[in-house]
Amino acid sequence: TGDIARMDEDGYFYIEDRKKDMIIAGGFNVYPREVEEILATHSAVLEVAVAGVSDPKRGETVKAWIVKKPDDPTTEKEIINWSKEHLAKYKYPRLIEFRDELPRTTVGKVLKRELVKEHEMQATLA
Repeated sequence: TGDIARMDEDGYFYIEDRKKDMIIAGGFNVYPREVEEILATHSAVLEVAVAGVSDPKRGETVKAWIVKKPDDPTTEKEIINWSKEHLAKYKYPRLIEFRDELPRTTVGKVLKRELVKEHEMQATLA
């Protein structure tokens, strides 16, 4: 199915993420859903999407696109520093982009490929 799951000590299975969405950052496997769940607990975050983007040193790096709550003054650096306290060193997002909204399909699913594509296009222009 392309799903990544884990089994607990009682034999119950839990879906962790999709294999195709897994980020390999510096040789470590990072599951976007796990990072999204942690970032979603930050008081400034209304919505979040996480994906891997190209990185010349790490292969991929974790990037988060965040829709903040209205009028929230939190900065990208503050989100990164907060993430360092709540995620393993290899999992926290090195890049944060604040957006007014996240691109979605007609059924409401976030289009992460669009976000990654936009990032890669901006990176080639820089």
